[in-house]
Amino acid sequence: MNLRQRPQPTRGRVPVDAPPLPPQPPPPIPGEVYNIIPIHSLLTDHPSLRYPEVRAAAAALRFVDDLRRPPFPDWDPSAGADLLDWLSAFFGFQADNVRNQREHLVLHLANAQMRLNPPPPNPDALDPDVLQSFRRKLLRNYTLWCSYLGKRHSLRLSSGTTDGPSLRRELLYVSLYLLIWGESANLRFMPECICYVFHHMAMELNDILEARIDENTGRPFLPSVYRQKPFLKSIVMPIYQTIKIEVEGSRNGRAPHSAWRNYDDLNEYFWSRRCFKTLKWPIELDCNYFATADKSQRVGKTGFVEQRSFWNVFRSFDRLWVLLILLLQSMIIIAWEGTEYPWQALERRHVQVKLLTVFITWSGLRLLQSVLDAGTQYSLVSRDTFFLGLRMVLKSLVAVTWIVVFSVFYARIWSQKNTDDDWSQEADRRIVVFLKTALVFIIPELLALALFILPWIRNGIEELDWRILYLFTWWFHTRIFVGRGVREGLVNNMKYALFWVVVLASKISFSYFLQIKPLVAPTKVLLHLHNMPYGWHEFFGRTNRMAIILLWTPVILIYLMDLQIWYSIFSSVAGATIGLFSHLGEIRNIEQLRLRFQFFASAIQFNLMPGEQTLSPQATMVKKLRDAIRRLRLRYGLGQPYNKLESSQVEATRFAMIWNEIMITLREEDLISDREFELLELAPNCWDIRVIRWPCALLCNELLLALSQASELADSSDRYLWLKICVNEYRRCAVIEAYDSIKHLIITIIKDNTEEKSIALKLFDCIDEHIQGGKLTEVYKMTILTDIHAKLSLLLQLLLSDTKDMSKIVNALQALYELSVREFPKVKKSIPALMQEGLAPLGRAPDAGFLFENAVELPGDEDPVFYRQLRRVQTILTSRDSMHNVPVNLEARRRIAFFGNSLFMNMPLAPYVEKMMAFTVLTPYYDEDVLYGEVGLRKENEDGISTLFYLQKVYEDEWANFLERMRREGLEDVEDILESRELRLWASYRGQTLSRTVRGMMYYYRALKMLSFLDSASEMDIRMGTQNIASHHSLRSSNGSLNGPPSIHMSASRMLDRAPSGVSLLFKGSENACALMKFTYVITCQVYGVQKAGKDQRANDILYLMKENEAVRVAYIDEVHSGRDGVEFYSVLVKYDQQLQREVEIYRIQLPGPVQLGEGKPENQNHAIIFTRGDALQTIDMNQDNYFEEALKMRNLLEEFKKFYGIRRPTILGVRENVFTGSVSSLAWFMSAQETSFVTLGQRVLANPLKVRMHYGHPDVFDRFWFLTRGGISKASKVINISEDIFAGFNCTLRRGNVTHHEYIQVGKGRDVGLNQISLFEAKVASGNGEQVLSRDIYRLGHRLDFFRMLSVFYTTIGFYFNSLIVVLTVYTFLWGRLYLALSGIEGRAMNDSASNEALAAILNQQFAVQLGLFTSLPMIVENSLEHGFLGAVWDFLTMQLQLASFFYTFSLGTQTHYFGRTILHGGAKYRATGRGFVVEHKRFAENYRLYARSHFVKGIELGVILVVYASQSPMAKDTFVYIAMTISSWFLVVSWIMSPFIFNPSGFDWLKTVYDYDDFMKWIWNGGGMLTKADHSWETWWYEEQDHLRTTGLWGKLLEIILDLRFFLFQYGVVYQLGITQGSTSIAVYLLSWIYMVVAVAIHVIMAYARDKYAAKEHIRYRFIQLLVIVVVLLVIILLLEFTHLEFLDLVKSLLAFVPTGWGLISIALVLRPFLQSTMVWDTVVSLARLYDMLFGIIVMAPVAFLSWLPGFQEMQIRILFNEAFSRGLQISRILTGKKSS
Repeated sequence: MNLRQRPQPTRGRVPVDAPPLPPQPPPPIPGEVYNIIPIHSLLTDHPSLRYPEVRAAAAALRFVDDLRRPPFPDWDPSAGADLLDWLSAFFGFQADNVRNQREHLVLHLANAQMRLNPPPPNPDALDPDVLQSFRRKLLRNYTLWCSYLGKRHSLRLSSGTTDGPSLRRELLYVSLYLLIWGESANLRFMPECICYVFHHMAMELNDILEARIDENTGRPFLPSVYRQKPFLKSIVMPIYQTIKIEVEGSRNGRAPHSAWRNYDDLNEYFWSRRCFKTLKWPIELDCNYFATADKSQRVGKTGFVEQRSFWNVFRSFDRLWVLLILLLQSMIIIAWEGTEYPWQALERRHVQVKLLTVFITWSGLRLLQSVLDAGTQYSLVSRDTFFLGLRMVLKSLVAVTWIVVFSVFYARIWSQKNTDDDWSQEADRRIVVFLKTALVFIIPELLALALFILPWIRNGIEELDWRILYLFTWWFHTRIFVGRGVREGLVNNMKYALFWVVVLASKISFSYFLQIKPLVAPTKVLLHLHNMPYGWHEFFGRTNRMAIILLWTPVILIYLMDLQIWYSIFSSVAGATIGLFSHLGEIRNIEQLRLRFQFFASAIQFNLMPGEQTLSPQATMVKKLRDAIRRLRLRYGLGQPYNKLESSQVEATRFAMIWNEIMITLREEDLISDREFELLELAPNCWDIRVIRWPCALLCNELLLALSQASELADSSDRYLWLKICVNEYRRCAVIEAYDSIKHLIITIIKDNTEEKSIALKLFDCIDEHIQGGKLTEVYKMTILTDIHAKLSLLLQLLLSDTKDMSKIVNALQALYELSVREFPKVKKSIPALMQEGLAPLGRAPDAGFLFENAVELPGDEDPVFYRQLRRVQTILTSRDSMHNVPVNLEARRRIAFFGNSLFMNMPLAPYVEKMMAFTVLTPYYDEDVLYGEVGLRKENEDGISTLFYLQKVYEDEWANFLERMRREGLEDVEDILESRELRLWASYRGQTLSRTVRGMMYYYRALKMLSFLDSASEMDIRMGTQNIASHHSLRSSNGSLNGPPSIHMSASRMLDRAPSGVSLLFKGSENACALMKFTYVITCQVYGVQKAGKDQRANDILYLMKENEAVRVAYIDEVHSGRDGVEFYSVLVKYDQQLQREVEIYRIQLPGPVQLGEGKPENQNHAIIFTRGDALQTIDMNQDNYFEEALKMRNLLEEFKKFYGIRRPTILGVRENVFTGSVSSLAWFMSAQETSFVTLGQRVLANPLKVRMHYGHPDVFDRFWFLTRGGISKASKVINISEDIFAGFNCTLRRGNVTHHEYIQVGKGRDVGLNQISLFEAKVASGNGEQVLSRDIYRLGHRLDFFRMLSVFYTTIGFYFNSLIVVLTVYTFLWGRLYLALSGIEGRAMNDSASNEALAAILNQQFAVQLGLFTSLPMIVENSLEHGFLGAVWDFLTMQLQLASFFYTFSLGTQTHYFGRTILHGGAKYRATGRGFVVEHKRFAENYRLYARSHFVKGIELGVILVVYASQSPMAKDTFVYIAMTISSWFLVVSWIMSPFIFNPSGFDWLKTVYDYDDFMKWIWNGGGMLTKADHSWETWWYEEQDHLRTTGLWGKLLEIILDLRFFLFQYGVVYQLGITQGSTSIAVYLLSWIYMVVAVAIHVIMAYARDKYAAKEHIRYRFIQLLVIVVVLLVIILLLEFTHLEFLDLVKSLLAFVPTGWGLISIALVLRPFLQSTMVWDTVVSLARLYDMLFGIIVMAPVAFLSWLPGFQEMQIRILFNEAFSRGLQISRILTGKKSS
């Protein structure tokens, strides 16, 4: 559809805005400022108003003449008011809200009408189908809500009529909803609250439309919300204040979640009919829903109570744990029989009967679930929810009943068997009775299985909202609005069920044969060991049960988690298989690209250019089949049409324009040089060349190969020679282009009307004639071609030289003439014969000179096209390599290869730009870098390295390309370049800055403008346009930089060239308007107003981005102070007006108060979402990038919303990411590789076959209207939604959405690059997952999805972190268990059993594999193999291991488990700013200690002490091999946790820095701190901050913390019995007496501390005397004990290992009891002892660092490991780290 001409409007319109709310600032004058379309004045000559659809939508809104007049004196319908103004007059909406939603509605309706196929008969009228479709979609959630509550909706629509009044009513409903939504502020997170408001306001609207008379006043009805009581103040503010007060009660998220209501609680209140009874309408502000009510009377938690407990993992996924526990019980029963195979045991009747105990266990687990439900959700029970409490009680009673029934029936079976001494008939009858009872017990599961096989029945039942059906389901779960009808179709069910059946079968087989069965024999041995002499006082009798428990615990823990391992294995296989069928990785590199490049034109035409539009919106089967066949032929190059595309074809020309535009963007990004640009561009057709002019990089060396073929086949026929040449398409084109170019060149440089010109023309005519006749090889000597080639090369070299030597050029032409006329023909001809044929001059005069001497005339410098073509010809003639290294830049190569591959993947066909779905990109921004400042770039760090120097070395080739571009654009002097804004931009585009993101996203705008032109351009436009572009580019690039003649010189003082380039030169003027109607970019810069007021440089930089990018809009929060304390908040949207040359304000909408009540990022997104436009919304973070070639595919991607994936259309389109930060260091590479596998293979499997892909951050594309009516694109409740993005996915799934994943398009993404940054990020994500465990969303997913999808959700969300925690717990239980066995003496006697060692080996191998990150690496290796080849993937993996990737992954495991476990136990999750800078600076030891002391160092030291004690006490440790085999994984864990922060720390082993770090650490330790002292400067401040989570944790958290801390006392208990002084006594008195040592040690510390405080300063001699006295007494006691008791000197060392952990245990318990101890004298002692312990830990950690720093050569080796990846890109890292940079 081409642009239609705008007919003359019949009338203009000047809107009358409602008066603003005082003291609102005056709005901008309508008519001056607009956002996208100037709807305020249809007379404006704006390209968008030429679309009849825009005028039709605007006209439909103006149909207000016969509506009831609002009872306000300033209402004047003749002034051009429309329906939104009318609604605003009645309901009191803000003027700018009305203006905003007017444009929003008009733009959407116009775009929707443009997409109609076939087009409507009257384009100047709004099509009824468009409006009805939009109303159904926008109000779908509202109608579902009404149906759920059994309420009749308020939409009074006459079915089947499409007359004016009925359409107007639809418009009014849609407008009313949008106006409510646009002004609801934080209430937008509460979609059903908005439904409630809309329900009543729509009813009032109906009363107005139907002219109802108010019964109370007798006057025409007026709504409860009107101008004097505006919507914001009467509706939004009361609910907002309630949210605000609840958030304040949360104490910034530190209060328990159960103590305050979050967004979900306040929204779910509207899931019950009671909201109509209590809130009523008009809203009663004294209702107990509002915070104005007393807290004791206020409505409490609604729908769910988030309780902090590990039991939530069981509660939410109880079906998984029931399965694992019952399987474990069954396997133990079967393995206990000792048969070789399990089916042999199952043949035995007693085994079969024992297996019936699983039903008793199952009943017990149901009781546990019911008790947990009651224990956590009891606060939901109230008078209104009596039946909920009743169900909790009944469930527990029923579970107890089942336990009793099964136990009695089971006992009766054995009773009968024992009575009969055999399995009698009566015993069998009792078994049958048991089985019948069990059948009744499992009826719910059988019903669930039946509904799983028939999912549409379940969906239908759940969607019906019949009360009778609710009665049937009441027992199983609470009826809620979400989570109904979420089952997938049968095909998808079968796919993910098959996946999980295979995974479970593998897990069960492995667990039985390698975990459970080998442990049975040693367990029996231990059970039969009696009267074993223990090495200590044994409390648990002589049954060895404790030993058995410790033996089985690590095995059971690994059994519970290893499903995660099997999931990793099979998901990798499934992901690779799906990737292969998706045609990923078919073009992996530039070499493979060369082979497929000749099919690119057809691929681009097929995929990226719109084809013929069918009249039916649904593609017919025939068309689908035709497209599939065409795609197949295209992919494999089948058929003649895909083989050769000559340059005369418009299709190829269009392809050339697109390809060249991609190359232009690569050049603008400095990824390729000017020379590479010329080698890669598709040159436009000129010089009458008959073939498509492929890039020189593809044609290089082909001509020389053709010449060698011609020489070899000199005696063959023309046909045979030509067939051999044509085997290679590029060689054929190279030969033809070279011939045509030389022909045109020679004819061009010879003057007209000369004899030489006629000779040249005749010579070429002869050659052409012989070629046509197939007699070339007969007539000419092919061997002479090499000589002709050499002379031609010389001629081209002379023509391209800076100084043209005409005599040499003439000589070269003469030599060519002699070769061509005399040597080339096989038959030599005489001069007369040549004259006769016109190939020799006729009787030249004596003074005429030599041939060609006066006949050559070269084009001047003002003809750059000529010299550009010469360079191309020279390249084709002379290049001897195949140019596989073009382009040199790795990123450019990757991007070109990916784009090429994606063209052959399956993607929807592109519509015309006019018919595509409109979309917005939304980027939240707070106060990060916009552009790097000039000072910041040059500022040097402590090593003397500036950011600019670092970037110049990392991106050396890009820096050279940048300098080349700057010189071409007029800046010759390096100092001028260094002071230009271009330098700041260049550096910023290589960091994670807002400017990089904006540049990337604006490629959408650029791509849409180009595609819009190509859609509407005629064949002549395209053909002529290529010539104009070629001429323009030649002019721009002919500054002598490419061996060409010096063209028009550009003065250095000139401003940088900002002229348009590429296709933009051909635009007709309408492309901008078309692109703006389809694309908007909103950056939500929350504090932009504050930055402007403070004259922050970032505000200037944001303004610069707006100025340079027409489609950019900035939304921010503005604070307006009125009076002494009054502050009003506004959502403001601004843009840069290119005509006014300044920033202008478009909309200003008042908010009820401060925006940030919940988590910052979702609140920031929410305030700006009202300014977004279109059907789709892409969320982009500030660390992302985009590429022009990918932007071309956006309209294809948006077509995915129209396709069904399973039984639903998508509501979120997942998009692939490319992590661009992997080249900075090996650490960044590890993180990049791990992240890449997750965002590709991981999400591919989640979307298909598992159907559980959520929203893991950006750059997903949302169905905008679907989400804006269902709570927005993220959740914002404080703390619980700290991982805000994934909750959008949870919400989508629970509300019957569908999330897909598409890999033919990619978006760039940055990741953290330093260990500390990565650790902070992983801490944030792990804490977020800890909070997810408590959330209602996870609970509902665990219960509402079918069993297999539930498994998928668990193992791809919180299960990954929970299982990581179990892996670490396995290490702990294994080591503590071995320590127990060694110290108690059991190990020496009972554990030399090969079977138990086999089981231990199995669990240790699994644990070690997880710990090393092998199963994190597996998806990475598989994806790498798929996309880059198997050998490359294996090499990368081996390189990673050599760079100590396993240390990194083990360290990450510690980070994840620490923060995940601590968050579930105590809370404390918070947003952690990681910073996105470049990390090359050395991190001080004190900083590393602060960050990792509790999460890694202390735990590593604890495990190290266990290993040392075990080595000294275990009899198995005498066998070195056995000890190493058993403990190597644990030692690796210890070393990784302690050493990784230094291995991955730049200059981590530099001796001088280590010395400085030690001094700095000691200063920090002894700094006492104070009120304002930061943790960075004082150990005491840090220590108190580190314990914050213990202050906010609940009673159960404290109790569990104390129980865990008791483990430290086991050292003392075990070791004291091994001391020589005990003489082998195992009396409990030994342990009790050992506490005397602890008391004495503490007493000595107290005495010394007291003496230091009292005497150290003033009476130093007395202080030294007390020190001496204490030392003498201690030494005297030790000597006496050595002399008069059995104390050995070694006992002193053992004592340290015994009592130091006890002290740490006491300190840990004291921290939990801090509220009781802080006010006592004991607390000072605790603090001082804790300081000593931290100093001790610091010294222990620093000792190996110091030793390695002292070793020669170790520092250099560490640098090589850390920066190996950067080395390969030319980074001089040693100079960077030592600061020895050159000036």
